Amino acid sequence: MALTITEENFDAEVLNSDVPVLVDFWAEWCGPCKMIGPIIDKVAEEVGDTAKVGKCNLDDGQALAAKYNVRSIPTLLFFKDGEVKEQIVGAQVTQGQIQELLSSLA
Repeated sequence: MALTITEENFDAEVLNSDVPVLVDFWAEWCGPCKMIGPIIDKVAEEVGDTAKVGKCNLDDGQALAAKYNVRSIPTLLFFKDGEVKEQIVGAQVTQGQIQELLSSLA
């Protein structure tokens, strides 16, 4: 299961992480977000300790969304050493593509 990322735990879970982190910016009212939600959870199960996978609900994380210029959702941001290294916008992505990107950052 993916971590719940909030403005309160963002620094600890994402910026200060020793492993790459995927953050899925989503919202309850977003259809495409609901489509890739299960894929994100699967990736979270598959990567184990080699990476972290989290979800940030836009309704709770508006300051984070603004800080990282998240303009449409779903947006997947891939962090390494506290910096965004890759970004995928939209739901046209496979579990394999997400896992590949994460492992390329490891």
